[in-house]
Amino acid sequence: MKGLSDKQSKMLGFIQRFQRERDYPPTIREIQQGCNISSTSVVEYNLRILEREGLIRRDREVSRGIGLEGRRLVRVPIIGHIAAGEPIPVPATDAWTAEQTGFLELTEDFIRCKEAVYALEVKGSSMVDAMILEGDLVLMQHTSTADNGDTVAAWLNDRQEATLKKFFLEKGKVRLQPANDAFKPIYADPRDVRIQGRVVGVIRRLK
Repeated sequence: MKGLSDKQSKMLGFIQRFQRERDYPPTIREIQQGCNISSTSVVEYNLRILEREGLIRRDREVSRGIGLEGRRLVRVPIIGHIAAGEPIPVPATDAWTAEQTGFLELTEDFIRCKEAVYALEVKGSSMVDAMILEGDLVLMQHTSTADNGDTVAAWLNDRQEATLKKFFLEKGKVRLQPANDAFKPIYADPRDVRIQGRVVGVIRRLK
């Protein structure tokens, strides 16, 4: 691209491909690894040039705050964690009143303009066969209802605990089904289950 160094053109191409394939922007470390750059400080220097040239937008308060011009970014709060394993207590009477731990900036394409979207960090391995791994961030749309087969955050009133599972209503019982043969489903009275949200996307954090 005219006016850019080879390194800057390579970085811009990587950002474009990454965002096109995943619908969210890369972190500085992912750019460093993907472009085989010696250090994150070199990435930062060249990102400032791309920003100055009007080719990207940046929000330095978030880890994925790099946006391409022409694509509107939406800020999504990260508000806690959710168990994908045995249910774990959530330190609040309402499961999602925990203090925010950060933000993601995602394109409208990725969240498909859904409202009331937030992110939770996954703890546990009961959903691995649904490609939801420990450490992933699940994007949740706040809702109190679910269809059979939806992956939901469910609050269990009798246990005062929350869990991430697939939802099924059958024969007067709710079945919360893991996606891992090592875990057993949870059966509950529908009156004891409160849907807190359903999964609309998954973001993997590279190690």
